[in-house]
Amino acid sequence: MTDVEDVLSIAAGWQATGEQVAIATVTETWGSSPRPAGSRMAVTKSGKMAGSVSGGCIEGAVAEAAKQVMASGAPKLLDFGVTNERAWEVGLACGGKVKVFVEPLT
Repeated sequence: MTDVEDVLSIAAGWQATGEQVAIATVTETWGSSPRPAGSRMAVTKSGKMAGSVSGGCIEGAVAEAAKQVMASGAPKLLDFGVTNERAWEVGLACGGKVKVFVEPLT
């Protein structure tokens, strides 16, 4: 089983127990990115997380967006990009850009 399948299996298990779940998927990267396109993270309304879409404060921002997506039911496309000077600060070690699509699991 791949990491992506693991995240989806975990998310399905959470959903089966009544948890609200959102899935975040890296859709595009440019330059340096800790995770490739296709990487996924699952987030529950209660704050559980599995998988990874990046690192640093990006995952915190994605988790917060996931909670908004679960509340509204509307998916979001998030766009993160930083200069080389701020790269370590936000978890993109050598700069770069990452796009992450966040959707409620239904």
